[in-house]
Amino acid sequence: MLALAVLMLRPAQAGQQPSGQDARQNAGSGETAKSDSQKSDKQDEVDTENLFGFTEGSDTGKKGEQEVLSDTVIRFSKRRSEAGRSGYAVANTKLSYQFDPLDNLSIEFGLFGDVRRVRNIVDLNDKAYGTFDGVSIELKYQFLKGSNEQPLGLAVELRPRFARVLPVEGQGADIFDMESVLQLDLRLVPDRVWLGSNLSFEPTVGRLRGSGETDRSSTLLWSNAIMTRVAQDTFIGPEVRYLRAYDGAFLNRFEGQAVFLGPSLYHRFSDKAFLTLAYTTQVAGHSRDQEDAGRAFDLRQFERHAVRVKFGVEF
Repeated sequence: MLALAVLMLRPAQAGQQPSGQDARQNAGSGETAKSDSQKSDKQDEVDTENLFGFTEGSDTGKKGEQEVLSDTVIRFSKRRSEAGRSGYAVANTKLSYQFDPLDNLSIEFGLFGDVRRVRNIVDLNDKAYGTFDGVSIELKYQFLKGSNEQPLGLAVELRPRFARVLPVEGQGADIFDMESVLQLDLRLVPDRVWLGSNLSFEPTVGRLRGSGETDRSSTLLWSNAIMTRVAQDTFIGPEVRYLRAYDGAFLNRFEGQAVFLGPSLYHRFSDKAFLTLAYTTQVAGHSRDQEDAGRAFDLRQFERHAVRVKFGVEF
């Protein structure tokens, strides 16, 4: 009978529920693992598209996502023409709507405005005005999606645009340009440090209003940025850009080059709203124009300083 009692007790002991303390420990471990997983997922979802200042990240939104964006680039300071007061400031603003028909494809429509004030600047007429500056469509396809397991992101973006104002001279024209951008980003330290890099080619053809003359030019750009997470939703880091300007739509005749360097900041107010701030200054450059021989910067093709302010809301 004693042996029979032992046999009857063994199944009950094997199926016995854990004690209250053990249950709480198991539940706590599950909750911790779940919390860590959710935290990792949130960090892994950092959107690199707008992370890097003037450099563009490779990310696209998820299928069905939409975004409205205000993107302003302010360029200022060029070489004065003669003694006296001078000034050069141009603000180009894009208001855009973006949607993602697929997880790796985004389409963006943009409207541009141009506001400028120019006084006593070499080769430029004095002027002060604001005007509508054309429309654009941007098509972006992401080939690789970066993650902690696969840190490389890669995308290509095409940006056909019709503009109404020459970007440097400010003269009225009917302009078509087609910028092509290779966008790459890399997670150097998971959830902590990101590298962004762009290679861009932008041919431009325009017909000047009034004279009917044709203006052809092209620009080659290589930019790199590093952003570090300093808080859960705040990132800062340096950015360097190298630009080359050419006369002719296919890099025909070299006109000048410039190197820009400066800081960037990216902050997310919520899961749906963000702000990107960037500043760059020309630290080196050279113009082929004979009048600029021996000068340290190219202030004929490019400005001395630039600021970018980008605010977006996703829905």
